[in-house]
This record gives sequence, C-alpha cells and structure tokens, in this order.
Amino acid sequence: MDLINSTDYLINASTLVRNSTQFLAPASKIIIALSLYVSSIIGTITNGLYLWVLRFKMKQTVNTLLYFHLILSYFISTLILPFMATSQLQDNHWNFGTTLCKVFNGTLSLGMFTSVFFLSAISLDRYLLTLHPVWSQQHRTPRWASSIVLGVWISAAAFSIPYLIFRETHHDREGKVTCRNNYAVSTNWESKEMQALRQWIHVGCFISRFFLGFLLPFFIIIFCYERVASKVKDRGLFKSSKPFKVMVTAIVSFFVCWMPYHIHQGLLLTKNQSPLLELTLILTVLTTSFNTIFSPTLYLFTGENFKKVFKKSILALFESTFSEDSSAERTQNLNSEA
Repeated sequence: MDLINSTDYLINASTLVRNSTQFLAPASKIIIALSLYVSSIIGTITNGLYLWVLRFKMKQTVNTLLYFHLILSYFISTLILPFMATSQLQDNHWNFGTTLCKVFNGTLSLGMFTSVFFLSAISLDRYLLTLHPVWSQQHRTPRWASSIVLGVWISAAAFSIPYLIFRETHHDREGKVTCRNNYAVSTNWESKEMQALRQWIHVGCFISRFFLGFLLPFFIIIFCYERVASKVKDRGLFKSSKPFKVMVTAIVSFFVCWMPYHIHQGLLLTKNQSPLLELTLILTVLTTSFNTIFSPTLYLFTGENFKKVFKKSILALFESTFSEDSSAERTQNLNSEA
C-alpha cells in the first residue's frame, strides 16, 4: 500500500498548511489518524478470524489457499497502521528509528502488491476454471496453487525492495525527524542535481507502480470476469443476477479502493501544493485502509460454504470459551460438521 509515502506531501506542504485555515489541517490529520486506528483494530480482528477459519476450519483447496494469502496480505498491513497514525498525530514526526522507517514502508508496499496480485490470480483462476475446465481438472491442484502463491510473494517482495532502500529518516532544520523517500540515496538533500535525480527516479517509480500495481491487475480482473460472465451466461447457468452483481462489485471495489491512491501519488509529482492534494490524501487513507476491512468480507461471504463454516466455527469458539460445564464434546461435533 505504501501509505507512508503519502506523508511526503504533508511534510513538503508546510507553507500550504500555514496559509490555510487553522481548522482544515488539524481536522484532516485527525481524520487520517482516526481512520488508521479504526481500520487497524477492526481489520486485525476480522482478518484474524478469517485467517483462522480458512486455515483450521476449511479443507485446503485452491480457493482457500489463494484467499488465505490474500487476507494475510491485508492482515500484515493492518499491524503497521497504528504507527502511521501516531506519526500523523505528532505532525509527521517519526520517533521509531530508521530501521522501522524502512521496514514499515517496505511492508506496506509489499501488502499493496501482494493484495492486487492475489486478486488478479483469483480472477485468472476463475477464468481458467470456467473457460478451460479440462485443463483445470488436470492441473488445478493445491500444489499448483502453492506455486502461484510463492510466485506472487516473491514478485511482490522484488517490487517492494526499492521502497525499502529509498526510505530514510531525515532531520529538518527545525529538528523534526521525518520518514520520507530519498530516491537519490544521497545525504545531500539541498543540491539541485540531487533533487533533479530524485525527481526522475520518483517518476520512474510512480510509472512502474501505477502500471504493475493498478493498471495491469485492473485490466486482468476486468478481462477475466467479463469472459467468465459471458461464458456462464451463454450456458444459461445463472439463475439470478446475483453472480453478475458480485463480479461488478469486485471490479468497482478494486477501482474505488486504489484509484485515489494513485491519483494522489501522481499529484505529488507536480509539487503543486493545493487543497486537492490534501483531499486526495484523505480519500487515499479512507479507501485503502478500510479496504483491508471490507474487501475480505465482500469476497469471502459471497460463498455460501464459507458463511456456514464461519458461523459454526465462531459458535464453537464461543461455546468452548464461555461454557461453564466444559462442552468439549459439543464443540468437536460442531467442528466436524464444519
């Protein structure tokens, strides 16, 4: 998600903040911090429950394996959000050290790439299962899915390395420590040559991130779901419009959740300090942070099997936790049914 990279705007736009109203800047920081805190708390709990059900309560199949790692990418990102929120409340002062500055930024980038890659992989899996059933029957196995999972994590880690290297802590003239990108990897922050080099590298990073982290996955998802919908509709297998609504919702949610982030990153390149930048930053935080909460619910609860297993598993968990007469036998029966 590389959400921490968005703080560069608030650091560089100090002039804008001073010239704006006294209400707008503090209010925006509170909105951002509150959104991150709430997303972290709710996302950690819900995604943790989803991971538990997928790992321990359901049979390991291609679907459960892909969804497990998709939710895992969301779960990892939610653990870092409180640190970002704390930095926002402290006027972007970073007091967690250079190592965590690099690790958190790299981890958020890893979470962004893995989530969009796994959504693309799930769409391709639906495509292969529907349009190439013979091939899927012969090759679509948990072992095949494990190879896909490994490839996604390795690819996402490779694309996240630059954001791990470029991220550094910087002491400004006022003594405040900020966690920001140093694209030239140079300690000379004031040199015009270094600033020009940083700008070119920044443009290259933006283009590659926009293409690999949004444009290409978005087209893959649209293509796969369009082909699946057309094929299934021709066969007359849809008895209702619900499957179409699910596919459209998946496409729209992907676009709405990630487009504000890339718009904001593009505006950062212009260095035009305007209220539009602050607005897109707020939208970016709201969409990408709450994406970690609602996306798993959207994708998982469209399947009746997961809903039944989830309800029975949660019931078993509560019974084993709060029952006074040690209902272990009933819990085992519920688990076996799930």
